[in-house]
Amino acid sequence: MAREDRTASPANAAQPGPAPSPAHDALLGAAERPHGGHRIAHPEDRPWVFDLRDVTVTYAGVPAVRHVNFRIHEHEVTALIGPSGCGKSTLLRCLNRMNDLIPTASVEGEISYHGQNLYAKQVDAVEVRKRIGMVFQKPNPFPKSVYDNIAFGPRVLGMKGDMDEIVEQALRRGAVWDEVKDRLKDNAFGMSGGQQQRLCIARALAVAPDVILMDEPCSALDPISTGRIEDLIAELKSDYSIVIVTHNMQQAARVSDMTAFFTVELDESEKHRSGRVIEFDATDKIFTNPADPRTEAYVTGKVG
Repeated sequence: MAREDRTASPANAAQPGPAPSPAHDALLGAAERPHGGHRIAHPEDRPWVFDLRDVTVTYAGVPAVRHVNFRIHEHEVTALIGPSGCGKSTLLRCLNRMNDLIPTASVEGEISYHGQNLYAKQVDAVEVRKRIGMVFQKPNPFPKSVYDNIAFGPRVLGMKGDMDEIVEQALRRGAVWDEVKDRLKDNAFGMSGGQQQRLCIARALAVAPDVILMDEPCSALDPISTGRIEDLIAELKSDYSIVIVTHNMQQAARVSDMTAFFTVELDESEKHRSGRVIEFDATDKIFTNPADPRTEAYVTGKVG
């Protein structure tokens, strides 16, 4: 796949990104423009939400994923695929600074969010996680009622408005309202696994995020529940940008617009393994006409 050298051309390195929208004024500060490095090119110049430049994540000094360069565009579903241990979830957690909670984790390079450095000193990590929500692999509802699960975030953030309406709208957007509207005061643990996962999506939506990150959201679900989550993802992308980690190749092909394929490589000492992005392109191209033979071998099942 074609790559452009951002270091070779000063004009490219200085090219400004789109201006931050007023909705993101809380992430203030004149972020330095991203530095150079090889990045994967895409022919379309369309609005982006994340710009990753030479991003490397280490745990206790050992790289988990190295030299990641690509852009994630607005109102699209971007899938991160690859074998276990290649750094997909590690990279995903960088996008809302969840790795800040791991003492040994370190993020190098630059991640720009709507043109602002996500890791700049003046950026509030809590505000970041409000705007960039996350849904985890295993449903994790709070040990509270269905209603209180949804209302928790808006209450903590002091959101104004009718709480009943906020809860109902979030549950509707999460495609679970019809199933729970008569038992909003019941404990969320009484829901099925698929319902709990949609509740967690609704909980993320309740605080009006800009981006939703999903870390293998269907891996613990049955096919029917998985289908409902996938339908929901297709509906949500008109209003949100979504990044999903999945081991399910068919799911990535069904729900995503862009796909990044990661693999695992040994470092120079041949003692440590780390992940790298091999190819990033439109999903239909990744699955039908990939540029790299390693991508083809993975998506066709020759290697796993």
